[in-house]
Amino acid sequence: MDRDDFEERLTEAFGVEDPDALAVLSRQARDLADADSPGEDLGEDLTAEAILDHLRDAPAGHTAVERWNWWVGSLEMSYGGYQRFRVRPDVVE
Repeated sequence: MDRDDFEERLTEAFGVEDPDALAVLSRQARDLADADSPGEDLGEDLTAEAILDHLRDAPAGHTAVERWNWWVGSLEMSYGGYQRFRVRPDVVE
């Protein structure tokens, strides 16, 4: 997954402008996409658009970091092994 493409799409989709949040989220997204588990668990390659589609499912009014953690939390509950991909909000806010 291309980091610049993901950051651009994330900014367009959720208005993320904080460079720290963009960097952390794109790093976690790349790490998650590179892991074997999501493809097996979800039955899809994790492209930038696929990840954004999952983030759009989060409750309205959530920040991008909250959306990310909401999605990762649902993966953790469903499959286990995703806790390491959570983003600590105090790091980016």
